[in-house]
This record gives sequence, structure tokens and C-alpha cells, in this order.
Amino acid sequence: MRRTANLLGATALAVTDLALGGATGAAGLSGSGAAALVVLGADPGISVTELGRRVGLTQSAAARMVDALEARGLVERRPTLGKWVAVHPTNAGRAASADLLDARGERLTALVDTLPPGEQERLADVLERLLRALYAEVGNSERVCRLCDRLCCTGAGAVCPVGQAEREGAGG
Repeated sequence: MRRTANLLGATALAVTDLALGGATGAAGLSGSGAAALVVLGADPGISVTELGRRVGLTQSAAARMVDALEARGLVERRPTLGKWVAVHPTNAGRAASADLLDARGERLTALVDTLPPGEQERLADVLERLLRALYAEVGNSERVCRLCDRLCCTGAGAVCPVGQAEREGAGG
């Protein structure tokens, strides 16, 4: 059991490096900056504080990240009611988000393609169970799925295991 857990840990770290390397390299961003663009692509107009929560940053760190993304022309702040400011991706930000998801997807697909089709299906089943367990641990679907290609995960009638766990109330 411990060996399996160790193998999972080594695989998770290497896959993270592979996925983030593709994502951040494509957009020339930090991991949190890349995640922020993906989050904003799926949910434009959220606050800096909410964006930080979803990518795992404090409000002050999120504000600095948004400043950097804004300076690169990838996002813009728009005033709303009162003092609240919404963050929206620009056209360049949406394009960068698409590029980084494509780069991430290509690297991960190449890795999964090393397995025969039957093993790919079994791996998908195991990953869905692990993602539901991770949601139960983290309790925040936006945090778990911060760099997720949502259309890929829910297209063709597929059900996102994290979203399903959230609907079932399986989290924190």
C-alpha cells in the first residue's frame, strides 16, 4: 500500500511538472497566473479576492498577480457596484488561456496515449474516484479544477467527477 502511495506521489509530481510546464511555457506565466487566466476564461467578472481564493493566493498576492496580468494586457479590471472591481480577460488573455490549455492537453494526452485503450479507460475510472476523494478533502471545486479544460471534461455528455461530488455534497 505504501509503495502504491509513493508511486502515486512521484507520478503526481511529475505529471504536475509536465502539465504546468506546458501551460506556463505556452503563456509565459507563473502557475498561478496561468490558472487565473483559465479561471477567468470559465468565469469572467469575478473579484480579485475570489480569483485569489480559486488559485490559492491571498488577496494581496492575487492583487499583485492581477496587476502583472493587467500590465501584460491579459486582463482588465472593470468597476461594478460600490468598491467592488471585476476582473475580465482581454482578447489576448482569452487567447493565452486557450494556448495554455492546448499545450497542457497535448502533453497530458501524449502521456495517456502511452497506455493501451483498455488501460486508459481503467485509468479514467480511477482518476474520477481520486478526484471525488480530493474534492471531499479540499471542499472547493474551483480550487481542484483551477487549471482544468472544462469543455474537455464535460463535453460529449461526460460528467465532471468533481462537479458531481460537489452536487452530492461530498466536500468539506
